[in-house]
Formats: sequence, structure tokens, C-alpha cells
Amino acid sequence: MVDEIARYSDADLAEFKEIILNKIQKAQADLDLIKSAYMNDLNNGTDDTSPTFKAFEEGSETMSKEANSQLAIRQEKFIRDLKNALFRVENKTYGVCKVTGKLIGKERLKIVPHATMSIEAKNLQR
Repeated sequence: MVDEIARYSDADLAEFKEIILNKIQKAQADLDLIKSAYMNDLNNGTDDTSPTFKAFEEGSETMSKEANSQLAIRQEKFIRDLKNALFRVENKTYGVCKVTGKLIGKERLKIVPHATMSIEAKNLQR
């Protein structure tokens, strides 16, 4: 007797694909917003040309740009992970824990659609 490889049905995969595509769209919009704040695209004023001696404000602005840069990096990683999840949906390996080989719970995948490990496997790592 050959063991059936665990996988979600095509209907389940279609549902997960929809969730992932929606998350990618929202994440991309968030990334665009972060990048526009980081790049000062929305600021057409003369703030950067007027001579000011407000070191605190300039330091704060620099920290804000660094924070936005870090947010952008995290958002790009999130989008990459979602696109990888989409690839797993397409090749029908989505939702299979890379450690246990068992299916990851549907509720977990709905909340964290890029998950590659079940809660059981995550707990084993601790």
C-alpha cells in the first residue's frame, strides 16, 4: 500500500491563492507608501533648501528615514515570502509542513499564508 502524500484539495488551494494574491496586493501598496515616504516623493516644498539649524529635527528625520528603510526591507521580504507561497500553490505543495510533512492547519494558513511550518514543528524548534 502506497501512502498518499498529504496535500490540500484544488478548491482549498484556490481559496489560499485568493488570500495570498490579496495579501500581495495590500503588501505592495504598503511598500509603495513606505518607499514614497522614504524617498520624499510627496514633498515638493523647500524644506531641503532653506538654511535651518535644527539639528534635532534633522536627526529625527534621519531616524525616520532609517526606520522606513527597515520597514521597506521587511515588507519586501514579506512580499517575496508570499510569492514563494503562491509558487507552492501552483505546484500543489502549499500547506505542507517542511519539517513534519503534515498539513499545516487551515486557520494558521489563513492568518499566516506564507507559513512553511506547522505549530507543532515551530514548537519543536524552541
